[in-house]
Amino acid sequence: MAGRRGRYYPAITPDVLLRAYSIGLFPMADSADDPEIFWVEPEIRGVLPLDDFHVSKSLRKVIRKSPFDIRVNTCFEAVMRGCAAETEDRPSTWINSTICQLYTDLHRMGHAHSVEAFEQDQLVGGLYGVSLGAAFFGESMFSRRTNASKICLVHLVERLNANGFRLLDTQFTTEHLKTFGAIDVPKSDYLVLLKAATESPHRPFP
Repeated sequence: MAGRRGRYYPAITPDVLLRAYSIGLFPMADSADDPEIFWVEPEIRGVLPLDDFHVSKSLRKVIRKSPFDIRVNTCFEAVMRGCAAETEDRPSTWINSTICQLYTDLHRMGHAHSVEAFEQDQLVGGLYGVSLGAAFFGESMFSRRTNASKICLVHLVERLNANGFRLLDTQFTTEHLKTFGAIDVPKSDYLVLLKAATESPHRPFP
């Protein structure tokens, strides 16, 4: 998690948050219980190339069986709560109440979106992120069923490509994301990609 960080206090607004994204910053909290947030500016940024997205044969096989009902923007706050929830593998998260409120406000403004996996009308996985211009900034995902978040990610990439997005930012790379083709990009190169994407006309996320 190399990168600059600094404390930020209550004056943050959704408009300030969008401006931060446009210059390569994003917020995090030390824990869900910490009311403060800080800005993060990684020296190495995770990016998932939209034109080189990998889906394994095994996952394609699962997708063809349509195990979940995939929806968009029907329960944004519930997705955030799912991402913030403690699990055995993730005893704490960086999503606190301040972040939940800010991104819910962004959602109401049309700049934050969720992709959701339902099983018999029960939310079992999803992801959320921020859209600005032709860039989408993936924030977090969760699964309560095998492959639920993976299938949401596949749906997200299909939607981004269909609507002319140019950048899918993953903040950092993980072994999980690398299986889909995620790469590490130096900050200087990332800022060039970011500028081109955020200065493009805002893309729809219907």
